[in-house]
Parts: sequence; structure tokens; C-alpha cells
Amino acid sequence: FSRQRQFNLGPVLPFSAPLTFLPNLFSLPLSFLLHLNHPDAPVAELHDLFCKKLQQCCVLFDFLDCVADLKGKEIKRAALNELVESVATSRGVLIEPLYPEAIKMISVNIFRTLPPSENPEFDPEEDEPTLEASWPHLQLVYEFFLRFLESPDFQPSMAKRYVDQKFVLQLLELFDSEDPREREYLKTILHRVYGKLLGLRAYIRKQINNIFLRFIYETEHFNGVAELLEILGSIINGFALPLKAEHKQFLVRVLIPLHTAKSLSIFHAQLAYCVVQFMEKDATVTEYIIRGLLKYWPKTCTQKEVMFLGEIEEILDVIEPSQFIRVQEPLFKQIAACISSPHFQVAERALYFWNNEYILSLIEENCQVILPLVFATLYRVSKEHWNQTIVSLIYNVLKTFMEMNSKLFDDLTASYKVEKQKLKKKLVADGVQGHLHLSSSVMHIKSKSSQAKVCYNLNDINQKVFCFPSKHKHYSKHF
Repeated sequence: FSRQRQFNLGPVLPFSAPLTFLPNLFSLPLSFLLHLNHPDAPVAELHDLFCKKLQQCCVLFDFLDCVADLKGKEIKRAALNELVESVATSRGVLIEPLYPEAIKMISVNIFRTLPPSENPEFDPEEDEPTLEASWPHLQLVYEFFLRFLESPDFQPSMAKRYVDQKFVLQLLELFDSEDPREREYLKTILHRVYGKLLGLRAYIRKQINNIFLRFIYETEHFNGVAELLEILGSIINGFALPLKAEHKQFLVRVLIPLHTAKSLSIFHAQLAYCVVQFMEKDATVTEYIIRGLLKYWPKTCTQKEVMFLGEIEEILDVIEPSQFIRVQEPLFKQIAACISSPHFQVAERALYFWNNEYILSLIEENCQVILPLVFATLYRVSKEHWNQTIVSLIYNVLKTFMEMNSKLFDDLTASYKVEKQKLKKKLVADGVQGHLHLSSSVMHIKSKSSQAKVCYNLNDINQKVFCFPSKHKHYSKHF
């Protein structure tokens, strides 16, 4: 690669080289290992040395072979440590000619094709991730990049020539790494890039959007969803008001459908935070959020149901009363369905809503609408549920409703009992009719059975057909 003419760099180290030649490349004179922060070193010499160190660190090692090139690996590790310390503590180090060298060193080390998972059925909650073998060097490169971005000398106007869209796209692809240590560094670095390079913001949001859509509708696998959502939480918090149409579309078309993912439990906390951030920014999106969650409500996975209920409570904690009125009917129909769930954790999580003071105040203000929606379920489940904890919680909820509006409660109780009696009479009537019909059918079958035990075919006296009862197979015997 090109050299900066103002530096006396000497022979240029190869951008990359076969691993067999690496020990020779790292057999450097002692003066080359001069500490970058040496107090007596001239500034020009420090810049020269800094650039040489960056070039030195562009050489890659094979960490899959633990005993190969140990000397070279140690020299590179020491050089990376010096670069990190220098950029973190020294002023005036990051001059313009060093930007391309720094970004090139970072790119050579971190951008790579991620290996396929060793376990095709990898479950992040159950299985241990595959850790990056080259982490001793890779960590220091990430640390250098982070210190580089956070340095007081960092100039976005210079960096944007090298940290471009292609660079960002490659950075985002690394979020699929199985190593959580790498994803943690990437999260912090991408956040710094988003904050400092304003021209890349829209592109970063667009590419995150694409990653999520591919995850939802195609691959159903991406290791860095939680980290990207964490970054988005901060981004959403900084959105200007009123919200742009593209931001609302991202909420409706990406964040809400993300709730359908099988691996929701891994990133649900970050996803719920993003959703709540949208609500706090603009209350008018509340109805989209609630109706979207109800649309994707899990039917068979109780673990996801409990997560959905937890998110609903977070939403109700910050909901505006005017927005609550718009969604209370479909919402409490779903809550009533959860209360009647035979799975006690689902029922318990739904009943805990009445322990939240703010939610309770919303329910009290709208008792005339909400109580009729849940009363029949509460009354029935209090008599039928197998779990005594659930029964006890329901009694507390019924007591709360009775204190809120005793007249409405009494009216609903009377109405429920009348309806129950009507249903009971109908069932009895249906049962009698069913019994009579059944008896008639049985008598008819018995009559047919007795007649069919032995019958003769009168049309052919030489043939006798024996017909056995229905529990046996029919067959004929000829004489």
C-alpha cells in the first residue's frame, strides 16, 4: 500500500504474507520497539514509529495452531498494546496521514468471513458459544479502534473518507459472530460511529432494518439481534419530533414483527425497551403497538405469552389515558383469555396487572367497560382453576372490582347467575333429547341386529348367506 512521503518509513512491511514468513517479518531492530510514549522521543519520530507499528500489526497469525509463531504473536500483541496506550493517553498522535493506515490495520484484522456454527442446532440459551481463537489480538484491535474513535484528536471530517458505507456494512456483518465478547465491542464501536459520523446515520439505520427483515422472513438466525436493538434504543431516544414516516414504518414493519421470532427470549428485553422508547417519543403510536402485539399473540408457547404480558405491563406503565381508552377493549379481552389459561404462570402474570397502581387507576377510571369484559372469566375461573394461588389472586381482583363499583358488580353477578341457569336448563333439555334419541337409536340397532343374525336369500334356494353382527366382518358361505 502507499506510504506517506513525509515519513521515513524504511522498507514497507507486506500488507499480508504467508504464515511461514511471519517470524522473519517480526525480527525487527530494538529501536523499532521503542515505546511510543517515550518522553524524550521527538514528535516526528513518534509519528514515524506509530505508522510503522500500524503496518507491523497488519500481519495476521494462525491461532488455530497454538504453538506456531509464538514470538511473532507476542511481538504483535506488544505492538497493539503500545498503539492502544498511545492513542488513549497521548495528544497530537492522530494526524491526517495516519488515518488511512489506522483504518487499514483495523480492516485487515477484524474483517473476515465468519465460520459456520459448529452446532447447526445451536441454542444461545443452552449451548456454549464458539469463541474466536484469535481473540488475544482481535480484542486489542477493537480496543484500539474504540480509543481511536473516542480520542480528543479524532476528526470526523478526516475519518469519513475511510470509514465509509462499505466499511459499515462489513462491520454490521460481524454482529453475527458467536463470540459475545466481540459483539459487545462491536455494539460500542457502532454506537460511536453513529454518533460521530453524521453522514452515515441513515445508512446504518437502513442496513440494520435489512438485517432484521432478513432475520424475520428468511434466515431466522442472527447472533447480534440483541446488540443491534440495544443500539437502536439509544438511536430512538434521540429521534426528533414529530417522528418521521420512515421511523413509524420501522416500528410497524420491523420491530413489531420481530415478536414472532422463535428466539424472542434472547432479545426480548431490548426489543421491549425500543417499543417503549417509541411510545415515550410519540404517544400516537400506542394503538399500532398494542394492536400489533395482539395480532402476533402466541397461541401455543406459554413462555412467549408470559413475555408478551410483561411487555404489555411496561407499555401500560407509560400509556396516556386517552390512548388507553382506544385499546382497552381488545386488550382486556386478551387479558381475560390469559386469566383463563390452564398454565398457571400465564394466568398469574395476567392477574399481577392489578398489583400495578397506575394500571389499577386506569382500570378504575374505565371500570364500566373493563369489568364486563373480564367478569365472567374471573367468576368461572375462581370456581374451576386447579391452582389455589390463581384462585386466591382472582378473589383479590374480584374484591377490588367490588370496591370500585359495587352496583355494577352486583348487576354482573346477577346477570351471570341468570345466564348460567339458562345454560344449565338448555344443557338438561339437550341432554334429555339426546338421551331419547340415543335410546331410540340403540333399540333400532338391536332390532336390526336380531333380524340379521341369519337370513336366507329367497331368490336362490341353493345359496345361503349368513350375516353376522356388525362387530364381525360380513362374509358369505355357499352350499
